[in-house]
Amino acid sequence: MDIKKKITEAAEKLEKNYKNQGIFEIGIGEKLPKRSEIIEIINEVRRLIFPGYFGSENTAYVTLRNFAGNTLAGIYEKLFKQIRIALIYQSNGNKPDGIDDIAEEKTLRFIDAIPDIQQLIFKDVEAELQGDPAAGSKEDIIFSYPGIYAIFVYRTAHVLYELNVPYIPRIMTEHAHSRTGIDINPGAKIGEYFFIDHGTGIVIGETTEIGSHVKIYQGVTLGAISTMKGQELSGIKRHPTIEDNVVIYANTTILGGDTVVGKNSVVAGNTFVTQSIPENTKVSAYVPELMMQKYRTK
Repeated sequence: MDIKKKITEAAEKLEKNYKNQGIFEIGIGEKLPKRSEIIEIINEVRRLIFPGYFGSENTAYVTLRNFAGNTLAGIYEKLFKQIRIALIYQSNGNKPDGIDDIAEEKTLRFIDAIPDIQQLIFKDVEAELQGDPAAGSKEDIIFSYPGIYAIFVYRTAHVLYELNVPYIPRIMTEHAHSRTGIDINPGAKIGEYFFIDHGTGIVIGETTEIGSHVKIYQGVTLGAISTMKGQELSGIKRHPTIEDNVVIYANTTILGGDTVVGKNSVVAGNTFVTQSIPENTKVSAYVPELMMQKYRTK
């Protein structure tokens, strides 16, 4: 077998595929946002929000203000570069007028929002502590709970989403998705004291709206009834609204942009919902009939 010939043929086919797609032709000096850099930014923001938990620094020997200032400077430098690259790539490699000023403004607005992100995360940690009897302490939650990690990354990415930064917010939340099994689109709007219990398999769509003090268990989907129209649905409310103080138990599916789950309601596990639920309502599906047969050993 002619190895060189086979490799050459495969390379020619790949080149043809690249040209047909038209999204891989990156000019000299241009590049895509770098996923590894974006993950580093996530890690630095996390280190900043929870000083002494995830970094190597000893906060007993440095003032918290100096720690915060130095860390913010590093985040600014990295994020500015990635936002600038993302904006250029979004413009098909053409540098828009004032690109540096635009990237600087978006980066500084993100930096300004970090204290607010921190306050929201503290409230989410409190919700986890109050909602889970198995939680030993806030430290236990911060160090080890996948739900709080997914919420932290979502809240970080959501700020950039609101600033119309392309690519980076979704890269962030998909990183959290890959680590936790929790898929929260950065466009979703989520209120204070959000509690995810266990978390694996949760899906929260882009136009979902969630109020405050909402508790969601594993396997919950807040999705669209249909996505057959594809890009025609972009920007249209297609995911449900969950109002304040709602509990949604495991493996429940709630679909549709017009579907509203009213305040103080409880949705039982394994329930499929495509219509609105009034306030102060408990919703459940019929419990499947349990069948038992004597097990024969011989």
